[in-house]
Amino acid sequence: MLKIAFICLLIALLAWLLGFTSVAIIAAGIAKIIFFIALLFAFLFFILAFLVGRKLLNN
Repeated sequence: MLKIAFICLLIALLAWLLGFTSVAIIAAGIAKIIFFIALLFAFLFFILAFLVGRKLLNN
């Protein structure tokens, strides 16, 4: 998922350098959304692993 966000950022940078500002804005927005979704998944899995580990160690 983060690879896709990085590719979108590279597309945004290339489009900005070539003068396609609307394409750059759209690609950067897509990359931002994908990055925040990946961050949310990472946070949820961290909390889940923390809760499972706590449950296993309390027994």
